[in-house]
Amino acid sequence: MMSVEIAAAPVGVKASSPGSRTKKKILGLIAGGVIAVLVSALVWLMAVAMPSKTDGPFTFLENICVWLYDTPVSVGIRESALLFPAIEGIHLLGIGLSVGMLCWFDLRLLGLAMKDEPVSKVWSRVMPAAFTGFVLMFITGGLLFWAEAATAYHSVHFWIKIGLIVLAGVNAGYFEMTTHKHVAEWDTAPVLPVRARMAGLFSLLLWTAVIITGRTMAYSF
Repeated sequence: MMSVEIAAAPVGVKASSPGSRTKKKILGLIAGGVIAVLVSALVWLMAVAMPSKTDGPFTFLENICVWLYDTPVSVGIRESALLFPAIEGIHLLGIGLSVGMLCWFDLRLLGLAMKDEPVSKVWSRVMPAAFTGFVLMFITGGLLFWAEAATAYHSVHFWIKIGLIVLAGVNAGYFEMTTHKHVAEWDTAPVLPVRARMAGLFSLLLWTAVIITGRTMAYSF
């Protein structure tokens, strides 16, 4: 007699149709788009309300930035018709890879996308690519700053961007040290703890603001 084995779904996780999963992913994308638009509006209002240039708060840092700006490496990058666009292009690709992948995990924490996927599985899938993107983003971002150090120092948008990156780093560090150790416990939870959802929300808001501020900074030079 032939026996038929039926795979049981994990306890606490409801099976859903492909159409339902697709609908949830679309809703997640829409939610991310709405958040991006709201943050964009906030950053735009800040850009309009604040002067684009500043004398800068630290003379010592200004001297360093001026020295960097005058170095051969800075001049070579800034005046190259190929090198500067290449670095900037890789920088944008790094942003898309890092923040783009991280957004999916943030949306999963918020319960807006991939709700049928275990949180630990989503984390293990997106973070290697996101980490690679962050490495590319920070290396190329450092080179771009090197090329325009003196100009960046006097840009209000630059200081706002640095502050946002610091806040995003603090949020990520807090998540890693206190919240991430419970990720495996959330795999079957219908609703994630408030601290996990807040970490995802802050991450989305901060990195969206970083990207937008970076673009406004570039166009205010």
